[in-house]
Amino acid sequence: MNTFFCFSQFTNLPNFDEKDFRFGYFIGTNQYDYKIIYKENQEYPISVERSNGLNVGLIGELKLNKNLRLSFEPGLHSNNRKLIFNERQNFTNYNDTLWTIKSNNIHFPLLIKYSSKRLNNLRPYLKGGIAASINLSEIESTLENYSIDNFEFAKFNMFYELSFGIDFYLRYFKFSPSIRGVFSFKNELPDGIPDNPWTGNLKKMYTRAVFINLSFY
Repeated sequence: MNTFFCFSQFTNLPNFDEKDFRFGYFIGTNQYDYKIIYKENQEYPISVERSNGLNVGLIGELKLNKNLRLSFEPGLHSNNRKLIFNERQNFTNYNDTLWTIKSNNIHFPLLIKYSSKRLNNLRPYLKGGIAASINLSEIESTLENYSIDNFEFAKFNMFYELSFGIDFYLRYFKFSPSIRGVFSFKNELPDGIPDNPWTGNLKKMYTRAVFINLSFY
């Protein structure tokens, strides 16, 4: 009952959006994936086994007008995912087909936030923009007779991002859950990758991700 009155009867933080600068932080979860483009006549696609990771970071916002803000959200995004190279004649057992990608991405998004009209103590919004990322990934393999020390993904990447969220104005702070799609537009494969059963059929790889963040201001 108290929660109902909080959102329907009282206006919390009535002057919160009048500030030119606003700061906060976020914590959340992520799932990373790959969009994989193969060379011609590829018959053995690669599967990506996703897992949940962790997002943490800071938020700085600059007011442009009553509906628009410029948002800078640097953070650390950690995740593990597995590349499964599906069985074929050159593979003799399951362990020959598994790579583990350990990702620790330092992420620098610069976004435009468009907020709708405030409705009592909530305000939906959209965000969109670009981001740069420094990829500190490592690759682990269960292979015994093949070294992947000479293969690593590009360390620097560029993304475009789109998100939807709702600002909830509580008594002492603003709480903002959101869901975000993240898409790289830079090929992450290195030049001159080895021509072998694992990488010889790859042409391009692009990271895709979904972030669910809880932000506090």
